[in-house]
Amino acid sequence: MVPPTAGNMPPRGYNQMVPGAGYNSMQPGQQQFQAGGMMGPGGHYPAAPSPPQPKRLDPESMPNPIQLMAENQESCGGIFSTNHAGQVPPLVATRFVTQDQGNAGPRFVRSSMYSIPQTADLMKQSAVPFSLIISPFARLADQEMAPPIVDFGELGPIRCIRCKAYICPHMQFVDGGRRFQCQFCKATTDVPPGYFQHLDHTGQRMDKYERPELVLGAYEFVATKEYCRNNKPPCEPAMLFLIDVSYNNVKSGLVQLLCTQMKHIISQLPRDQGQTRSSMKVGFITYNSSVHFYNLKSSLAQPQMMVVGDLQEMFMPLLDGFLVDVEESATVIDALMEQIPKMFGDTRETETILLPALQAGLEALKASDCVGKLYVFHSTLPNAEAPGKLKAREDRKLLGTEKEKTVLTPQSTVYNMLAQECVGAGVSVDLFVFNNAYIDLATIGQVARLTGGEVYKYTYFQADIDGHRLVADLVRNISRPIAFDAVMRVRTSTGIRPTDFFGHFFMSNTKDMEIASIDCDKSVAVEIKHDDKLTDELVLIQVALLYTSCSGQRRLRVLNLSLKTCSELLELFRCCDLDSTLLFFAKQGLAKLMDNTPKAVKDAIVQRSVQLLACYRKNCASATSAGQLILPEGMKLLPLYVNCLLKNDAFSGGSDLSIDDRSYVIYYVMSMDLPASVHYFYPRLIPLHDLQLETDTIPAAIRCTGEKMLEDGAYILENGVHMFMWLGLSLSPEFTQSVFGAQCTQQIDTDRTGLPVFDNPLSRRVRGIVDRLQREKRRCMRLTLVKQRDKLESVLRHFLVEDRGTTDGSVSYVDFLCHMHKEIRQMLS
Repeated sequence: MVPPTAGNMPPRGYNQMVPGAGYNSMQPGQQQFQAGGMMGPGGHYPAAPSPPQPKRLDPESMPNPIQLMAENQESCGGIFSTNHAGQVPPLVATRFVTQDQGNAGPRFVRSSMYSIPQTADLMKQSAVPFSLIISPFARLADQEMAPPIVDFGELGPIRCIRCKAYICPHMQFVDGGRRFQCQFCKATTDVPPGYFQHLDHTGQRMDKYERPELVLGAYEFVATKEYCRNNKPPCEPAMLFLIDVSYNNVKSGLVQLLCTQMKHIISQLPRDQGQTRSSMKVGFITYNSSVHFYNLKSSLAQPQMMVVGDLQEMFMPLLDGFLVDVEESATVIDALMEQIPKMFGDTRETETILLPALQAGLEALKASDCVGKLYVFHSTLPNAEAPGKLKAREDRKLLGTEKEKTVLTPQSTVYNMLAQECVGAGVSVDLFVFNNAYIDLATIGQVARLTGGEVYKYTYFQADIDGHRLVADLVRNISRPIAFDAVMRVRTSTGIRPTDFFGHFFMSNTKDMEIASIDCDKSVAVEIKHDDKLTDELVLIQVALLYTSCSGQRRLRVLNLSLKTCSELLELFRCCDLDSTLLFFAKQGLAKLMDNTPKAVKDAIVQRSVQLLACYRKNCASATSAGQLILPEGMKLLPLYVNCLLKNDAFSGGSDLSIDDRSYVIYYVMSMDLPASVHYFYPRLIPLHDLQLETDTIPAAIRCTGEKMLEDGAYILENGVHMFMWLGLSLSPEFTQSVFGAQCTQQIDTDRTGLPVFDNPLSRRVRGIVDRLQREKRRCMRLTLVKQRDKLESVLRHFLVEDRGTTDGSVSYVDFLCHMHKEIRQMLS
């Protein structure tokens, strides 16, 4: 049998047989493999025969994401209309345009399953988690409509009298339009006189199609003062910059860089829908062993500095002139940016504080009656005699062992307590760390985790090498769509309820996620469980996010989703979404790492995956012989993706990682959204040596394995955090000369960062690909050049996720698939 290639692939859903497999009638959409010999895209895996030993599994014949994504783009690209309940959306990586016709688009909310089992027993048996990945401010594709804003004036948003669900397309109007029945809890509510409308002969309101909230899945309400703090409308939010001006940050060039670039950075403040300029305010604080505030009132000729030396009782020494309009106070801000590097240029101060500086930012915003964000640029372990002082406790040998949680959980609760205070005041923290040594991210990063912020890390930062990355990250961060002082609640129809929540937020009760800020790159995961049998045909979900916009308007964003119910496992497995299942496993697993051993957490993920596939094998493909591994169409990459998850640094970082690096990737995954997760767990490997020069698209990726990398090739490997360019030793002189100005691979200088600029088509094309990849990502990646057989090659090989790990002993995709097959057979017998 010919190995399957794109040219001789059978159409999707067709099941191809393997020699010796015997013929079995198959359900459409199953995938089967054979433990020895060749496997077709729908071929069988019979039990391995007795000696002679069969050939190893052929990796080419195993399910792979590249092929799957291409097929999905082909069959599901284009328009995705949301008018049907329980419709499985295109894959996350597919390019499509959502047409909102009653359900929120999958960029905002995705379910791990779109057909929900009617009973808890059926759910438990399947082992598929019922979870939602919610990104309420996800970036939209071109041609997609932003959720419209509906203003009911004094009336305020219309809600169910009992369960408080907001009016949506699922509500049914009765009694001539005078009341509506809530489909979440079945209670009926009087329609306020100001919202009354007659019904037509089909029982629909006459004005239905003029009202976004009655036809769309995603929309916003302008909130009334009852939804505001202290019943009064909020001020515009503010951005505060807290700059550590101790020796490390001055010496690395960071302070000079930030001050030089600040005008450009703050010119990018986010604008609200319909605004021509941002109405947000800015303020500046510097700190070393004391805290310095600056008065930037536009009427001043020069900025004024005020120093607070008493770190035990932090207070705000000035009110008027601390938070200013970027344009009105432009000249005073420029003057401050010139003065800061001069004031601290000769500092010898190495002992720094952190907690009092964060308190200063919090107090400043509270005193101004303002919500907002702190951008903190910090470089060393806070070791000065002050609140929040930490001790060094780095012991890398503990990573990967049963004791690792002793260094991955905070050493003191003071940063958690401060974070909770920040949430209470609507203040979130983004932490930019520039450490050359241990800084205890596990402890100080809690202020970002609990406030909905994030952590950026630039180890051994040097302004001339890493400066452009930092500025790009800052500009991207500050200009993106963002919501402040938010509270999010998930409501469901009867029979199910949300039980567990994972991500960057704080919860003071069991229902509300309090998020001091949330932006377009963040997601939270919510697990949903049965508390009764489902009797209706539909399961309804409503996500409501109350927030303050960047122009200071209090609003409610409402996202609705309807799913089908089912009584058969086959229907459930047909409607699964693997990308959201995997990100849920990741966020849930990392939360469990703080209380359990890494081995227990990883074993639980494997065990659940085995149970899921065994359940499918037993209940949906039982006519086949026990030796065959059969995977559901929607979950056929589960073994590959689970293996990628287990290999990921967030889960398996051992002593080759620093404790801070391990904490950093844990924070990154906990706040990550779906588009970032797809290439983070399964990195993109992109060939560069046979480029078409006349197009500007990124070439198609290939499977993430070293077996695909040719000695005469060049490849980019990227996962959203790291970007490598691997150069084979037999790479053509034309390529090395055009792109690097070198005669051959050996002569390329791999210590340089970035690519040299030459005026030829190939150089422009390769640089264009790198720039395009950077633009697509949430973070700016440092480009590392790696020659074949170079010492850095082992670092790159760590990210070739289909291969056996060279240093950590992790198994290859082939071996892991065989291991899972063995476990499934054991479970079934």
